[in-house]
Amino acid sequence: MTAGERIVIKIGTSTLTHESGLLNIRRAERLVKVLADLRNSGAELVLVSSGAIAIGAGKLGLGGRPEDMPTKQAAAAIGQCELMHIYDSLFSGYNHIVAQVLLTYDVLDDAQKKENALNTLNRLLDLRAIPIINENDTVSIDEMGIGDNDQLSAFVAKLIGADRLIILSDIAGLYTADPHTNPNAELISKVTGIDEKIRALAGSSGSRRGRGGMITKLIAAQTAMAAGIDAHIIQGENPENLYRLFDGEIIGTLFKAAGKREHHAN
Repeated sequence: MTAGERIVIKIGTSTLTHESGLLNIRRAERLVKVLADLRNSGAELVLVSSGAIAIGAGKLGLGGRPEDMPTKQAAAAIGQCELMHIYDSLFSGYNHIVAQVLLTYDVLDDAQKKENALNTLNRLLDLRAIPIINENDTVSIDEMGIGDNDQLSAFVAKLIGADRLIILSDIAGLYTADPHTNPNAELISKVTGIDEKIRALAGSSGSRRGRGGMITKLIAAQTAMAAGIDAHIIQGENPENLYRLFDGEIIGTLFKAAGKREHHAN
């Protein structure tokens, strides 16, 4: 990693929360510590964080992700408040300022709104703040209005001209088969193009707390690659894996954008 490198990091609901839907506090604390350290090293960081609906549902004692839209939106409103409170408290312990940015598809689809969003994000980074982005689930009327936060993270990476997109997942990367059911599945360390064969490896479903899955991560990686941005999918249960990645270790799956040089450790 080089000083000034602009990085978008996305963490999903299943990585951030327990099965109950409540926040995995130990993991959140470790994640924030690593991100604060990376920011101290000179990286410009944007965090795309899922979890609002699950955390809201857990706080309400709903027993799982709600099915109807009004309850999803209500859970998002409660959970987003809780999520940002925790991030603010944790990052403050390392003298870092965070900023909440909630986006919807119409913002990214409208030239003027998109420019406004870019100006805000650039200024926040100039001020050394860490923008924390989520889809505005409280007002989004379409399930997956943007696609999900995997796709949102790719849109954000493209918008701000990021050097890398890193997706922290509950799985270590793209495998030749489902590693949960096939002990012979092998991790694919590098992908230079996403075709039907690669998409067929992804399956389609996410967890019962989240709404993504490997297929949405592939779509996000493809969006990033098309914009000339390298994308990584790595295991997020150990946030310290970010150190390993930035130290130049081959970890997870790298989706290599055409024409981009390899990243090396300092």
